[in-house]
Amino acid sequence: MFLRMIRGTLFRQWKKMLMIAFTIALGASLASAMLSVMLDVGDKVNQELKTYGANITVVPKENSVLSELYEVEDGSVQGAYLNEEELGKIKTIFWAFNIVDFAPFVNVTASLDDGTEVQCVGSWFDHHMDLPTGETLDTGIASMRSWWELKEGSWLDEQLLADTADAAMIGKDLAEKLGLSAGDKIHLTGSASDRELRIAGVYDAGGTEDMQIFLQLDTAQALADLDGCVDKIEVSALTTPENELSERAAKDPSSLTVAQMETWTCTAYASSICYEIQQVITGSVAAPVRQVADSEGAILGKTQLLMILITILSLIGAALGICNLVTASVMERSQEIGLMKAIGAQNLSVALLVLCEIFLTAIVGGIAGFFAGFGFAQLIGHTVFGAAVELKPMVVPIVAVLVVLVTLIGSIPAIRMLLGLRPTEVLHGR
Repeated sequence: MFLRMIRGTLFRQWKKMLMIAFTIALGASLASAMLSVMLDVGDKVNQELKTYGANITVVPKENSVLSELYEVEDGSVQGAYLNEEELGKIKTIFWAFNIVDFAPFVNVTASLDDGTEVQCVGSWFDHHMDLPTGETLDTGIASMRSWWELKEGSWLDEQLLADTADAAMIGKDLAEKLGLSAGDKIHLTGSASDRELRIAGVYDAGGTEDMQIFLQLDTAQALADLDGCVDKIEVSALTTPENELSERAAKDPSSLTVAQMETWTCTAYASSICYEIQQVITGSVAAPVRQVADSEGAILGKTQLLMILITILSLIGAALGICNLVTASVMERSQEIGLMKAIGAQNLSVALLVLCEIFLTAIVGGIAGFFAGFGFAQLIGHTVFGAAVELKPMVVPIVAVLVVLVTLIGSIPAIRMLLGLRPTEVLHGR
């Protein structure tokens, strides 16, 4: 009998039930879309910020000490270098899969034929390397400096340079000062050797790099007799925004308890990745680039807050809609409910009947809304981040709980009205 009454109500009031299902579907779709994007947006934001440069720098310990003592950004100590042969070890740390790109740099001063001194920077451009793990990696500043605008020529291709003359890239401002363009040749004399290089391209970096010449790493090392030496390493890694725990650990890891240390080392904080890098690069100090790290945390925090607010507002709207629809349904059925009470039905039985009808409708609306919301999340992912949004398993139970809560909260006013109905009044039309 109970099931027959539920089925009868669903068929008689199918329009109202359809509206209730549609209202719940709207709320569930927005909730599932926002939650899916919010839980996946961390990596997407990190990937977007990676196009603006490295977020970790690795320098020799002597340079780091000098920078801290004199509060300068680049305190260089003569003879303080990192070992180029250890670079592959960066991809062997615990957070190897979070390391997106990295490139070494060595700065040397060279002279032109007219005696003008120029700053030269040696690095990798599009470097292929075999890792100690047996994997291969293509990395370099071609991807880490993606915001550089190529004015003339092309990027250096290290695969082709093995069979052609040495080449270099020159900054826009320096090229204008020297009257050089792509295809021209330039003769550089360093402290140990000299090289004649072909200008492969002219770039516009929008900063101090526009007055520099970028060379292959081994070419710059040869100019100053620095074989196997690098000044610093820039690392681009996917990280979790810093918090109080990570900041405390960065200052003094020994101050953490065992549980805190486990949490820190098992979370992809920039500071924990820096700690791992220091363990594999001899005599190094790795530190996050604060501007990038802080930007990641601020942008991610604001984005997640916005999505949480949208989710809350959509659920409030759904609850209000359910409240109106269920209340209207109870008012239409007031004589039927009064008759049920008159022949002996208890308030609890009547309330359970109405709630079962509503929750059956909510299940249909919730399922439809979840899949619609996941599709909406894909649209957001491809439009904003250019990538699909991964479905996190935890979204399913969260949306299910939210649908139940919203349906229950929206039904409370109607249930209170139902419990207050008196058979003698409703059956006499009052």
